[in-house]
Amino acid sequence: MEFLRKPLPLFKFSCVLSIGTMLLFNIPFFNYVADNIDETLGGKIFLLASLVVVMLALNFFATYLIMFLTRKVGRVLLAILSVINATAVYFIITYGVMMNATTLENVFNTRYSEASGFFSVSLFLFVFAFGVLPALYCLLRPVDFGKVKKMAICCLSALGIIIVTGLLNVKHTLWIGQHDTELGGLLQPWSYIANTFRIVSSNYDTKVEEIKLPDGEISDSSKTVVVLVIGESARKNNFQLYGYQRETNPLLSKQDGLKVFQATSCATYTTAGTKAILEPQNSSDLYELLPNYAFRMGADVSWRTSNWGEPPIHIDEYITDPELAEKYPGEDNTYDNILLTHLRERIESSTKNKVLIVLHTSTSHGPKYADKYPKEFEFFTPVAESVEEGEKNVGMLVNAYDNTIRYTDFLLDSIINTLRSMTEWNRSMIFISDHGESLGENNIFMHGLPMQLAPKCQYEIPFLVWTSENFRNYKSDEELPEVLEQHFIFHSVLNLLSIKSPAYNQDFDIFKNM
Repeated sequence: MEFLRKPLPLFKFSCVLSIGTMLLFNIPFFNYVADNIDETLGGKIFLLASLVVVMLALNFFATYLIMFLTRKVGRVLLAILSVINATAVYFIITYGVMMNATTLENVFNTRYSEASGFFSVSLFLFVFAFGVLPALYCLLRPVDFGKVKKMAICCLSALGIIIVTGLLNVKHTLWIGQHDTELGGLLQPWSYIANTFRIVSSNYDTKVEEIKLPDGEISDSSKTVVVLVIGESARKNNFQLYGYQRETNPLLSKQDGLKVFQATSCATYTTAGTKAILEPQNSSDLYELLPNYAFRMGADVSWRTSNWGEPPIHIDEYITDPELAEKYPGEDNTYDNILLTHLRERIESSTKNKVLIVLHTSTSHGPKYADKYPKEFEFFTPVAESVEEGEKNVGMLVNAYDNTIRYTDFLLDSIINTLRSMTEWNRSMIFISDHGESLGENNIFMHGLPMQLAPKCQYEIPFLVWTSENFRNYKSDEELPEVLEQHFIFHSVLNLLSIKSPAYNQDFDIFKNM
């Protein structure tokens, strides 16, 4: 092993890492190019060869510069990137995701309890073989860093090669522009590096104070309660209420007065989808959200959650599932039924006439759908214990997912029955999902693809509404769009709570004028 102890010139070290990065972590990138470029065989080979050259030169340039300027710090950085690269490629290959801003937003907003569901022997073996071993090479291989002059020549030469190769491929600029999202999401390590900076920049922008909506007022004193249930990863396709052939809604299908709407989400991940449900209009800006606004206008607002990723909620009562279990000793917070604990008592104890309860569930969140419901709800069997297992048998994965929908059916039916018995109140239950879910269609699993690439199952969502008799009248089908947006929630709830406000938009209300 004498050759491993002899210092390797930085030029050769950079070449080794550049070639290794391309071969170990970027095969999905080249597969995508080969499958999607509409060229003759010669043109396809030329583009692929050009991308190989550019990738090698770019990685060489970055490695050489980082190592020369930062030495030991550079070694550690390259080792960390190696492990992250391997992890990213594993998820790209296994789940069909891309390392774009949407995926990384999901990563940053995922709790350990959910992230641990992705842990598996195959993941650890893959990361060890393709990430840890190369990382050890980066950390332990002796390197001769050479002189500044050689560094300048090598780095400038690499940049020159990139520029010349780019100029030779000007005709492919349009194609690259059309596929930049996919290419950028598959290019390691640049995909997650660039998109992490984008997210950090975006999060910094959203920390500004939310834009206050104009003041309104509660226009009557009738006792009214609205229970808004925000579903997680619930897709319309698997609801019996929407024509699914399986019995996933045995209880809700028998509920009188339940209204079913066609709807789509504004995004395919929780953070953006939840924001869209709570905001008055589709915007990259942060407007005052529904619970914050209703609370400021004088309603009693409670947020109960087993989930995360929502925009800032500014109310007096924000309570998580462990806090509910602590508040009500003996209650199990393993499943979302904890969110319904003492719900009637909470509503009836209010000192105000207008009550808004928001339940932010996690019932259909992957990758371990089978862990999201009590075993007595395991109606469809056998089940896959995780998405990774479900890849080998999609039918078992669908069974586990459909059981989460049956559990959702139970939860919503329980809420409606509770409200139905509270005859002194005007009552309404609204259920809408933050986004949908992929269950193996086109070998895609879970959610998070950019909207322009996402299949319909990731954004076609259930939108269910129940109201007590003689409370509010629905608009006719002719008065509503064929497919509703998530923003209908904000304005419809203002109507239900009798909050008159300049922020209210009748066009985005499922009900007739209050």
